[in-house]
Amino acid sequence: MIRSMTAFGASRLEAQQGALSIEVRSVNNRFLDLNLRIPEDLRFVEGLVRDLVSRHALRGKIEVRLNYSVSGQDTLRPFDEQAVRTLAEQLAWARRQIPDLPAPSLAELPRQGLTQHGLDADTWLPLCQQACTQALTEFQTAREREGARLAAAMQAMAHEISTIVDQVEVDLPALVQQHQDKIALRLRDALLAASPDGFAAISGAELTARIAQEASLFGLRVDVAEELTRLRSHLQELHDILAGTHPAAARGSGKRLDFLFQEMNREANTLGSKAAALTVTQAAIDLKLLIEQMREQAQNIE
Repeated sequence: MIRSMTAFGASRLEAQQGALSIEVRSVNNRFLDLNLRIPEDLRFVEGLVRDLVSRHALRGKIEVRLNYSVSGQDTLRPFDEQAVRTLAEQLAWARRQIPDLPAPSLAELPRQGLTQHGLDADTWLPLCQQACTQALTEFQTAREREGARLAAAMQAMAHEISTIVDQVEVDLPALVQQHQDKIALRLRDALLAASPDGFAAISGAELTARIAQEASLFGLRVDVAEELTRLRSHLQELHDILAGTHPAAARGSGKRLDFLFQEMNREANTLGSKAAALTVTQAAIDLKLLIEQMREQAQNIE
């Protein structure tokens, strides 16, 4: 399955204890770069959030933003007497060092059933897990939807490349024949320029052998059958990856596609260096343009 690294997902849950909202957004990156923006009171859910995100994403710069609000009933819990007493003792000691140190506000005093962070982990952990799972489900759906659009765009470009490859293969024999005709014409002109009876000094078999030899050498220099075969092989590999049938597709396709396009670009360069006609040169340029466009699209794929 092709997934984009650019996506957004959000979720909001409300419970008796309060409300929790989570936003997940990502852009492309070579590796998994996770940035969590979690209030200090909910810092105990960081491990859970990291684990959930890492199950859904292999690559990308991902930001998770979590916010909460506590209901009125939660703020009215009775104070933790022992904790308040300990806090008073610590405050008295601190004021001996800093006489004008202010006392904590009523809202800052510890209450029963709350952790040192201010929230009950047994209550807020399940709430966070549910909200994060919902946000990541929406996030993953958006990545797959965008990935499908990227795959469709690259499939269309791959079809254009296949058309260009087929046309070069069809035109190549005609280019060799044209070169052979040019060699024959040049030999005839050279013989006639040297002597009006130039053809009498060389037999037809010798002339034919000479033309065939030159044509053969030319054919070897412009032979791109190997490059065209490799391009077709790369196109099949591309199709398998985009269709999700490649064995390694489940482990992420972005890096594999990037390597594949490097190989395709190398074959297009070789095709251009062997170009025997302007049409082949133009074909190589068009191939490189399409490959670069696909490579840019692949930068957003996980």
